[in-house]
Amino acid sequence: MFLIDNRLLVLVDGRREIFGHFCVTILKSTCIYIKFNLLNPNHYMTSSRSFAFTEDWVVVILGIATIFLALSGIVAPIPHFSWSSSSELLSTVLAPVNLMKLFEQFVFVFVTAILGASLLRKSVKHLLFVFPVVFILTVFALILAGNATVKEYNLEAVIFSLIIGLIISNCFKLPDWFKEALSTELYVKIGLILLGTTVIFGDILKAGLLGLIQALAVVLSVWYFAFWICKKLKIDKEMSLMLSSAVSICGVSAAIATSGAIKGDSKKLSYVISLVLITAIPMMIFMPYMAEWMGLSQEVTGAWLGGSIDTTGAVVASGSLVGERALEISTIVKFSQNVLLGLAAFAISIYWTYTKSVDEDTKRDKPTLKIIWERFPKFVLGFVLASLLFSFVVSPEKVDAVKGSLKNLQGLWFTLAFTSIGLETNFKDLFVQDNKKPLYAFLIAQTFNVIITLLIALVLFR
Repeated sequence: MFLIDNRLLVLVDGRREIFGHFCVTILKSTCIYIKFNLLNPNHYMTSSRSFAFTEDWVVVILGIATIFLALSGIVAPIPHFSWSSSSELLSTVLAPVNLMKLFEQFVFVFVTAILGASLLRKSVKHLLFVFPVVFILTVFALILAGNATVKEYNLEAVIFSLIIGLIISNCFKLPDWFKEALSTELYVKIGLILLGTTVIFGDILKAGLLGLIQALAVVLSVWYFAFWICKKLKIDKEMSLMLSSAVSICGVSAAIATSGAIKGDSKKLSYVISLVLITAIPMMIFMPYMAEWMGLSQEVTGAWLGGSIDTTGAVVASGSLVGERALEISTIVKFSQNVLLGLAAFAISIYWTYTKSVDEDTKRDKPTLKIIWERFPKFVLGFVLASLLFSFVVSPEKVDAVKGSLKNLQGLWFTLAFTSIGLETNFKDLFVQDNKKPLYAFLIAQTFNVIITLLIALVLFR
């Protein structure tokens, strides 16, 4: 790797690939900031009193900038993590070409994280050490999740990154400065804005009328039932919203989006996601056999699987066990529910902002638009903007060209966030729940989801 004429040249298999003026310029600017900031602490203290962006606006800037860079041709490479044997691991995942892609991706996200700290007027001194550590742990989680056997059980990288972080944080006492440098919320929200590029409204039209009707009916009925159950069990509203969205819409992504919209507790989010991933495995395995036992057609089975199983990967795996038609219908229904995520996140943001505004500070009076705007999570606007941009402005050809890289980056930011959550959490905070009510609510809501989705599928697809 060499610097020539302000261009970063990377030697891969005898080919020189230009990483571009942009990356070098950003790296130089970042290094100048770091040097000036670290060598001039008085300047940092002074500048911290001046104007600083809020975290939500920073993630909008970084997320939208990442999208426009991709559209202009500057995309992060997509490393390969799939393997089934030790020999394949060495020849593909750990091959020099793939490691170079991984390094380039590291530079991309590292610079983004440093710019985020800069815009937030935070010291980057500790981030320079902490972020590479978090990235290495995250890569280890991605490699574990890329194993063929692990994929069969639909275990996602976020659960491995969370477990790795938890093991380290509970076996070793991490210093306070290390934990303070973890930017969980920043990583989650950048990933959520990039998630907006996959929520294409045109998919609703492709899904067809029946798929859209089922998605709307399932999401609305299951969400309100789950929220009602949580209310009856006197579960706090924060957990109720995350749990209801996870059960009714699209599992992990819905839970993360809802948590971001309401600035939810990361420990509660991890607990909900653990429930989603754990219950998806038996549902993925047993529901196709239940459908066969009940004599359901492939169309009905596909609609049932797509509407009730919470993760897209599990839906695809389960539909494949039944047949091509079942796989097609299940994917269509799940896509329709995924598209509704943007609308749900926006509605939940408005609801949460309004209810949080009606508190003792406002004497239970009707909150003004100014108060609502001040408390509204601005990153949701970035999510919606990304979705609208890729749905109605960017050409389908361009979308196809960049969606793979952006989706890969989205998954990486989420996995980095869950590594960070694990590193700042104790086992007892996450898994020892004195109050089992959220678990009961989730299981009851999921049972209702399975039953109501089957009934709707029988009406629409018989």
